[in-house]
Amino acid sequence: MRVAFISDLHGNIHALTAVKRFLSENIVNQVIVVGDLVGYGASPGPVIDFVRREGWPVGLGSSDLRVAMEFGERESRKGIADQVLQWTKKTLAPEQLEYLRRLPPGGRLMTPVGKVRYFHGSPHDPEQRLDLMASERELEDLAEQLSARVIVVAGSHVPFMRMIGDTTFVDPGSVGLSLNHEPGADVAIIDCIGRKPKVMLHKVPYDYSSSAFDIMAWNLPAVIADVIRTGRMS
Repeated sequence: MRVAFISDLHGNIHALTAVKRFLSENIVNQVIVVGDLVGYGASPGPVIDFVRREGWPVGLGSSDLRVAMEFGERESRKGIADQVLQWTKKTLAPEQLEYLRRLPPGGRLMTPVGKVRYFHGSPHDPEQRLDLMASERELEDLAEQLSARVIVVAGSHVPFMRMIGDTTFVDPGSVGLSLNHEPGADVAIIDCIGRKPKVMLHKVPYDYSSSAFDIMAWNLPAVIADVIRTGRMS
């Protein structure tokens, strides 16, 4: 059983389209989105519609929460992300906002190697990011609590994998706004067969110049276009 995990799409339809092409050439049994369909990018509506058409399971992300739910707003935040989220709220159609409101906090998947759990931040809060560099004991306790052989989280925008005991922890990185110093869209493919899962972290090239152009065309913060082009936050 081969499962693709993608996350942090952030309204980047050019990146998402390239990922779909990549996955059509690297056959998987399931594609799962670990949150943040919106935020930063200039095409939040098309990204939501794309994922809905594909029928991919989606977990609620922190940006999705802050766009869809009033209690997700934080008045103290006045940064670039918040500027785009306010613009996103005005851009999305009512049915797209309702779709975000109905997203579950995460999910689980039974595979030949055992249970896979996925969520954007922590099991019950998409805004509380899980630190995959935490102590082994802390992550061992979480794995025991969740009874999971694979735990997939997101939000860092940097692909990462760590084995602790019998549990594999994975952050697939970001499709729409990767921050590992290389432009492109991040995809994690996990082979859930044999004695232990095999994780493959991929960087998918796409037309990031067009994504950056869309940012400028909608008069969104120029720094986002720079991050898309370079894969790094200056």
